[in-house]
Amino acid sequence: MSGNRAVAYKGPGVVEVIDTPYPEFELKDGPGVNPANVGRKVPHGAILKTVATNICGSDQHMVRGRTTAPEGLVLGHEITGEVIEVGPGVEFIKVGDIVSVPFNIACGRCRNCKEGKTGICLNVNPERPGSAYGYVDMGGWVGGQAEYVLVPYADWNLLKFPDRDQALEKILDLTMLSDIFPTGFHGAYSAGVGPGSTVYIAGAGPVGLAAAVGAQLLGAAAVIVADLNEDRLAQARSFGCETVDVSKGDPRDQIEQLLGVPEVDCGVDAVGFEARGHGEDASTEAPATVLNSLMDITAAGGALGIPGLYVTGDPGGVDEAAKVGSLSLRLGLGWAKSLSFTTGQCPVMKYNRQLMMAILHDKVQIAKAVKATAITLEDAPRGYAEFDGGAAKKYVLDPNGYLGAS
Repeated sequence: MSGNRAVAYKGPGVVEVIDTPYPEFELKDGPGVNPANVGRKVPHGAILKTVATNICGSDQHMVRGRTTAPEGLVLGHEITGEVIEVGPGVEFIKVGDIVSVPFNIACGRCRNCKEGKTGICLNVNPERPGSAYGYVDMGGWVGGQAEYVLVPYADWNLLKFPDRDQALEKILDLTMLSDIFPTGFHGAYSAGVGPGSTVYIAGAGPVGLAAAVGAQLLGAAAVIVADLNEDRLAQARSFGCETVDVSKGDPRDQIEQLLGVPEVDCGVDAVGFEARGHGEDASTEAPATVLNSLMDITAAGGALGIPGLYVTGDPGGVDEAAKVGSLSLRLGLGWAKSLSFTTGQCPVMKYNRQLMMAILHDKVQIAKAVKATAITLEDAPRGYAEFDGGAAKKYVLDPNGYLGAS
């Protein structure tokens, strides 16, 4: 093998499908690669032929120019693949295995990994704890919106599907295990959702819809999903959620109409730093809106799960504070109400096997909930443009024809 095709960020609003080197068991220099990682040997790695790789809202933040991502960065952290090569240090993963790749890269050796905190591994990113494929400031591990991709620490990171034929039959569901299903579930779980809970989820994009599915799986009595986009709200209603259109004003009033009280037990932020205002301010970016609203409508003693992305560098921030990730939060309100907050990357391996079993045993249909839509790798620019325009779909790239996209 000598060639590879991949989706690369080429500047604000622009992605292109490019020719790129076939992976080797060594991290090479390239856009976004931390200099301290250049030349890093990966004998513990596996090379995958990509079965499915998804466009994520986190990718979209970079493509909009809202991060410090360098031009030429190969994108993609939601990867499912077939193992075609393994390094000499790989013992258990075998060629031919169909596997899910957690988006956060973890070594399995450091203190945080051993404590289950795989989203903040200490050894894979020289810059700071935590790493991911194809993402800005995450160490420079090459993204998986490509025909082939290298995965380090394969025995630790990869989740092998028990049966190849069954996996390929359910692949549109199983590809969500790399990120959005565990991430959404983590948002609901860390918000304290349990049997009989009422939960408000801000954002009806794929992560918000995955959080809603997670809340249902956890036994919530009422799942309310909020957004500005009617098509996405309709998608939430399609699997039994209540909805709130925040363009119509303060969500408290709409929540009261649904529940009889203007508050919920649990709140989830699936929007992140590009949030907009509510009501008359819905057309204006106001990055603290969702967090402040959640503190307002979550009952005292409740919790907020915050899987929505927040960054430390945003060139397009609405003011100088926002450009470095500083927001005007009503922390006093949160403190007065004794609210708990859980932020940061989802530790995917905490949840992915259990969620895989729920999929394989037909307890959940996550692909249907997020309207998974397969497209070819060459169609990625269209997928990015339509997703950025608010399409109520989860675009799944099919680089090698496993999904039959055309």
